[in-house]
Amino acid sequence: MTTKPDSRFYLALANPAEFTLTFELVPSRGGRSKEHSRTLDLARQAAAEGRLQAVSITENAGGYAALSPEVLGQEIRAMGLEVIAHFSCKDKNRNQMESQLFGWDRVGLRDLLVITGDYPREGYQGFPKPVFDLDSVHALDLIRRMNEGSFSADDPLRQRAPIHPTGFAKGVALSPFKRLEAELMVQYAKLHRKVAAGADFIITQVGYDARKFEEVLLYLRHHGLNLPVLGNVFIPNLAVAGLMHQGKIPGCVITDGLYEVMRHEAKGPDKGKKARLMRAAQLLSIIKGLGYAGAHIGGPGLSYRDIEFVLDEAEKLAPEWRSFIPALSFWHRDGWYYFEKDESTGLNRPEPAAQSAKGHEMLRYHLALAMHHLIFAPGGPFYAPMKKICLALADGPLANFLDHGEHVLKFLMFGCQHCGDCTLAELAFACPQSGCAKYLLNGACGGSRDGWCEVYPGRKRCLYVRIYERLRETGGVECLKTGLVPPRNWTLNNSSSWVNFYRGLDHTAKTG
Repeated sequence: MTTKPDSRFYLALANPAEFTLTFELVPSRGGRSKEHSRTLDLARQAAAEGRLQAVSITENAGGYAALSPEVLGQEIRAMGLEVIAHFSCKDKNRNQMESQLFGWDRVGLRDLLVITGDYPREGYQGFPKPVFDLDSVHALDLIRRMNEGSFSADDPLRQRAPIHPTGFAKGVALSPFKRLEAELMVQYAKLHRKVAAGADFIITQVGYDARKFEEVLLYLRHHGLNLPVLGNVFIPNLAVAGLMHQGKIPGCVITDGLYEVMRHEAKGPDKGKKARLMRAAQLLSIIKGLGYAGAHIGGPGLSYRDIEFVLDEAEKLAPEWRSFIPALSFWHRDGWYYFEKDESTGLNRPEPAAQSAKGHEMLRYHLALAMHHLIFAPGGPFYAPMKKICLALADGPLANFLDHGEHVLKFLMFGCQHCGDCTLAELAFACPQSGCAKYLLNGACGGSRDGWCEVYPGRKRCLYVRIYERLRETGGVECLKTGLVPPRNWTLNNSSSWVNFYRGLDHTAKTG
């Protein structure tokens, strides 16, 4: 039995007659700062005024250490305002995640935004070790099982004492503001897996293009994904807009055109503040007019009076929301859309656009695929003899020779990190342990920009962009939407993945 959360936010979001409003808070570095007091004061005013159903609280936004969301969250819930706590997959392994979730359920923090998380930045005496033991799809699956109070028959968690069902509502992020076809399509593909893993609602990333906002709703309807969506209405100051324009804040997009407009506005006596607030009100009216379930508002340095201004103006502008579409169509001239443009409205037609992503490294991919079918696919001509050879060597004096020989061969071909639980076959023979800074197994994070990894811009292409291009060339992209690649089994680290495969010790024993 699953315990459903009964928060005001969740009930409002589940009611199609309501337009749900939330606001994003970013905890300060430490809990005794003036900024912390200012955040609490804003939350107090929001609770008293009543139009916001909840505030969301980030977890180490930007990869920098900050006050943990449950501390600020409990203070705010005591004021009578609901809290959406960001639950990221960084900085903790799967056991710590489970432990933290038990704690949050105990104190009533049951509305979550489940995210991969930003790559960690410099901290105490240097840069920390990145910990992405699970990806966001894994985390959703874990929370779904905790909500049900049960686990599968082969899951070790079932052998422990049974748990009382938790009551989490599981939100997920979606980044539709991607310039390239491959980047956008892997975001939507991952959304399918998130929905299958138990996602309850969606919050979009930051962008300022009405057509992109409509694209999200059309995509959901086109594919039968019936989840409520909160559109992101972010109000940056010029400094933050500059960072977004440069790609310094992963997943958030300020185009050249919008940045120039904001720079011009900043020359005014109020440094462009009213123009930014009015733009937010116009975007909020568009989001409501398009049929979103609600809006997720945010921005640095805002007072509650600023938020009230945006809400009041958006209400006045609501009847004429379509007139603001041209003014909020900031997108790249060469940016790709999933749907064809409707020239009469400035939005989209329901027909999907032609897809044309070009494959790269296709020779290496086809060679690896052919080798896999010959040796590792049951029924392949060399499957049985290869299995016999590997298992014989693994139990004899040449075990190290097999282990090191496999590692060298796969390192030269794929950059193998010797994890012992190989996922090459599921990921178009692109290794996530060497090719993804976050080691993600079920789709891309939201931080890529123009096809580049958020951690290595201009140096390393996003692993899932590469995967999509390979699969697009061969017509196999649907596999990115279905199934779940289980998390890495760390007991197999630094062992032969061939032996583990043939012995049924790796993840393929669960999925195959």
